[in-house]
Amino acid sequence: MGFSETQEELVLRSWQSMKKDSESIALKFFLRIFEIAPAAKQMFSFLRDSGDDVPLESHPKLKAHAVTVFVMACESATQLRKTGDVKVREATLRRLGATHVKAGVADAHFEVVKTALLDTIKDAVPEMWSPEMKGAWEEAYDQLAAAIKEEMKKAA
Repeated sequence: MGFSETQEELVLRSWQSMKKDSESIALKFFLRIFEIAPAAKQMFSFLRDSGDDVPLESHPKLKAHAVTVFVMACESATQLRKTGDVKVREATLRRLGATHVKAGVADAHFEVVKTALLDTIKDAVPEMWSPEMKGAWEEAYDQLAAAIKEEMKKAA
């Protein structure tokens, strides 16, 4: 199934609204991942290595990583209809595949991230949130996750 014009419009409108506060929203996204799946913290070397000395909310490497991931996911979602598929640089996609394999990421982890992403967007733009918007973001995320999983197979 393709990404419809309506889905694109919903994703674009919500992303435009979130962009100005993307750093804060991105951190909430990762905190939500760790709330759903606390063990996921162990998948990030920069969190394992820092121990419990630095609170997650103020961990500089987590914040930077969260922003990179959240912005990439949102930007790739906004281009789905125009391009017909996930647009992340091929080298980036290959690196993502290899990194996810090395970290031991499994299908269940993608579902946690999807839930966290949807929860975060819903909280960030509650006045825009609707079943249609949820469906648009689900479709966008599923396509990005499928592209990363495909690269994971190649890297394994």
